[in-house]
Amino acid sequence: MSSESSFDIVSKVDLQELANAITQAEREIETRFDFKGSKSSIALEKEELVVGSDDDYKLKSVIDILQSKMVKRGVPIKNMDFGKIEGASGGTVKQRIKLRQGIEQDISKKINILIRDSKLKVKSQIQGDQIRVTGKSRDDLQAVMALLRGADLPIELQFTNYR
Repeated sequence: MSSESSFDIVSKVDLQELANAITQAEREIETRFDFKGSKSSIALEKEELVVGSDDDYKLKSVIDILQSKMVKRGVPIKNMDFGKIEGASGGTVKQRIKLRQGIEQDISKKINILIRDSKLKVKSQIQGDQIRVTGKSRDDLQAVMALLRGADLPIELQFTNYR
């Protein structure tokens, strides 16, 4: 029996929860007075959101409503990559928002350096789009989690397979 404990660092957007957040946002937009007669929409296309509305201001409001619903459902808004606002048919505007799934290579390297510089007795290794952290002491592993929660990273992290 090995005395090593480990966990994985991942970054995922739960698409089911995102779909629920979109539904809630659409419902709120339908009932809001300031959106009466507006052409606002939120669509999920694969790993991308397409948000449309009458003008830049309303588009921003739609995104604000969506993000507040995402936060309530525990969907990370840090993993949203906003494209530029572009014109759409009928004088409306739309914006594509890419959802980042997994940890990109450069961010993985940053995380590894943070862990190494912490001088905790743990090993971290990049495995595709996630990172496995192993160590003898569970306290050290918890310290790594705390360290990463406090780190200013461009994506939201989740910790899985803790054993």
